[in-house]
Parts: sequence; C-alpha cells; structure tokens
Amino acid sequence: MNKHIISMAAIGILNLCFAGAAWSEEAKVKYPEGYRDWTHVKSMVIEQGHPLYDSFGGIHHIYANDKALKALKEGGSHPDGSVLIFDLLEAKKENNAIVEGNRKVLGVMEKDSQKFKETGGWGFEGFKGDTQERVVTDPKTACFSCHEPQKQSDYVYSTYRK
Repeated sequence: MNKHIISMAAIGILNLCFAGAAWSEEAKVKYPEGYRDWTHVKSMVIEQGHPLYDSFGGIHHIYANDKALKALKEGGSHPDGSVLIFDLLEAKKENNAIVEGNRKVLGVMEKDSQKFKETGGWGFEGFKGDTQERVVTDPKTACFSCHEPQKQSDYVYSTYRK
C-alpha cells in the first residue's frame, strides 16, 4: 500500500475536531479494550517534512478485530461489530533506530449500521494518549467527511496485505 493511502487513513481516522455538536452517550464509540490482542494489519511512520507531520507525526499501527479482519481479507462491506484501531505513538530516534514513544491518540472506527446511520454505518472516536478521554466532538465533520470518498470500500482506507 502506498504512503498516500495510508496517510489518508490517518487523516480520516484522526482528523480531530475540538468544536462541534456533542453526541449522546448511546451514539458514542466504545473504548476498545484488549485491542492489542487483535490482528496487527500494518504500520507506518510519518516523519518531519511530511505534510501531515504537525497533526499526525509518529508511528502508526492499524489493528482489526476478527470481524473487521475477515472483511479486509474477503473484501466488501464490514459487518456490524467490526472495529478498526489507529494507534498513533510518538516516534523517537535512539541508537540509530526509530522507537515508540508515548501514545498520542487512539483512533477507533466501530461499525454499527443502526447506531451510526448518518456516517455510513461507522462510528468514529479518538482517545487522548493512554486515557479514555474523548477528543472527537463531531465525527461527521471531523472524520466521516474524509471517509466519504471511500464509499466503494465501505468507507475504509486500509486494505489487508497478504
């Protein structure tokens, strides 16, 4: 997968907006407990000089739960219950290596076609650092607007690399 597509995934998941309408509790995406035990789909590093560095600089890891992984492998729509994680960590240079630093944000896409009708069946959220503090206040504007061009792939930028 080329860097542009992965970068677009980063924008779509983590284009965090700090102003906008508050969502009701029942319309919020759940914090993804245990996601580190899910399948790691891919990683990338955005370094200084990249146009997205100021917002998304760091190490990006994408995780998928079983339902999302099956859909990524088979293609087509993701079933309800699919969850994709975008884990953004600081990138630090140590001993001629790029290593993980602190978590910046944990982005989540959760599929529930009834709960999130206005955003293609997907709920979007970002959690600050290692906390469960929500940072996305308007998922439709901040996240879904970037994912709309990906309608043919169920609004998902990530693909499964075999």
